[in-house]
Amino acid sequence: MEEAWGDVDKSTRQRILAATAEVLGRNGTSKLSLSEVAHQAAVSRPTLYRWFACKRDLLDAFVVWEREYYERAVADATANLPASEMLDAALRVIVDYQQSYPGLRMIDIEPERVIKRLSRVIPLMRQRLERLAPGPDPGLAVATAVRVAVSHYLVRSDDDDDFLAQLRHAAGVRPRGKTS
Repeated sequence: MEEAWGDVDKSTRQRILAATAEVLGRNGTSKLSLSEVAHQAAVSRPTLYRWFACKRDLLDAFVVWEREYYERAVADATANLPASEMLDAALRVIVDYQQSYPGLRMIDIEPERVIKRLSRVIPLMRQRLERLAPGPDPGLAVATAVRVAVSHYLVRSDDDDDFLAQLRHAAGVRPRGKTS
């Protein structure tokens, strides 16, 4: 029975963190309301406080959750693929992530905070993608692709296919089946 409760607790924590993304996307960090997060997650305030004693605790956990969410998506997308296809799969994750993830609207609400955070995120993205890139020196291509991804993050595009094509071009990735 204890394991079942652990699963419920994990699910509650995940709902709270996912709700935090939604609320941050609407209000930003400075106007983050724990009451609104609790409402969005469909939990009581005491339940939220059981997991996160204060706004800072919630935001610290959210940063870790967000990074793990992205890492898990990349790991799932690249699992069991040949090395030559892994970078392309990761680039597709970036497109999907940027188009669907609610926290990305924070750039419109708190640009200075987001730009500051990007200085920490860019090196992590580069490291993750470099591990997936084929060839002896993938650094430049991956760095260029990350800059394209950041540009699309700052000024969103509604054309996922164009965004993916730009990422592929920057990283020197040819989609499967294309030889020229």
